[in-house]
Amino acid sequence: MIQLNIEKVFPFVSKESILNYENKVKECAASLEKGSGKGSDYLGWLHLPSSINNIQFAEIEATAKVLRSKCEVVVVAGIGGSYLGAKAVIDALSNSFSWLQNTKNNPVIVYAGNNISEDYLAELTAFLSEKQFGIINISKSGTTTETALAFRLLKTQLENQVGKAEAQQRIVAITDKSKGALRQLATQEGYKTFVIPDNVGGRYSVLTPVGLLPIAVAGFDIRQLVKGAADMEKKGNNLPLTENPIALYAATRNELYKQGKKIELLVNYHPKLHFVSEWWKQLYGESEGKDNKGIFPASVDFTTDLHSMGQWIQEGERIIFETVISIATPNKKVLIPTDKENLDGLNFLAGKRVDEVNKMAELGTQLAHVDGGVPNIKIVLPELNEYYLGQLIYFFEKACGISGYLLGVNPFDQPGVEAYKKNMFALLEKPGYEEATKEIKAQL
Repeated sequence: MIQLNIEKVFPFVSKESILNYENKVKECAASLEKGSGKGSDYLGWLHLPSSINNIQFAEIEATAKVLRSKCEVVVVAGIGGSYLGAKAVIDALSNSFSWLQNTKNNPVIVYAGNNISEDYLAELTAFLSEKQFGIINISKSGTTTETALAFRLLKTQLENQVGKAEAQQRIVAITDKSKGALRQLATQEGYKTFVIPDNVGGRYSVLTPVGLLPIAVAGFDIRQLVKGAADMEKKGNNLPLTENPIALYAATRNELYKQGKKIELLVNYHPKLHFVSEWWKQLYGESEGKDNKGIFPASVDFTTDLHSMGQWIQEGERIIFETVISIATPNKKVLIPTDKENLDGLNFLAGKRVDEVNKMAELGTQLAHVDGGVPNIKIVLPELNEYYLGQLIYFFEKACGISGYLLGVNPFDQPGVEAYKKNMFALLEKPGYEEATKEIKAQL
């Protein structure tokens, strides 16, 4: 199992202050289980890992097989939770340079509908013009501007390149079970579809077909991913706080917040975890950032960012704490060679694994940052694989639910994200936004 270590927070908060959360976190966990807390209509993720059956796995795997057989490239069209979870897992498990290699084992996964950049879309469509490609379009409504715009372009291009009948075989829609523009289009065109459950919000959807289908297309073992999450799900709510890493993480970060630590930096020492941090930032930012409350979720990739952000972290305003994700054993082995000239002065490292240097950088940084006033939480994954990533995903999801309840907010809604859309539609003079258009133009 993944391990949680909070020893490096005790110079800043007492062990007793964290243990005092015992009853509070049990109440919050019970609210999740009973569905008695805020946002209880969106708790479908809570027992999702243990509820996925062989029939559901087989359907996802069969669809992935079709796309894998027909496509060199598969475009995942979605924004926020509709793509971040899949990209986090795929990037974490992929060879860093596989996209540069001429291997035909797995389709290249690329992403669209997560921005409105004309240059990006022009470059993407140019790249796809000489490729056999397919599309996984992920949208509950089918009208999210970024995704709908990208899908319109990609659908047209695919139909022009291979014909409407073949395009129908290469497009999969993941959407609402019965309503919305994408559901209507999928029914009309005969696309293969999967359902986004009504009771699972986007940022909690990585273990639904939203995440599982792209991950399967990329060639990874979704059964192991879900098994890891299901094993973490088994962690009982009635365990003592010190034996329940999910509850302990939620309690610790809330106590640090209470003591003035307003920013949490998610730290990794493995570049493949960059998009795990991006997924985590949406999960916590969108769940907790409301009612003028919430820890600000940020992230850094070490040791890279020690050469850009290290100074601020070491000596800037003391309103931060770090949660470090550490991989105990890397999947590859590289030994440092001896150099006769030794001009770089590194012969003292000869014969050591590169990971040993990385681990000492990790430990040395942790000690320096704690000395500099930055509390440190540490999460250790034994290896970087599907099983432990599944554990980490569920760990963060459930801890987020508990943490939001401790904070006193609804961790399952996101009313604030609609504000920019209203202004954007008004500025674009979308029908139905005439009054808002007048108001905005008066301000300009």
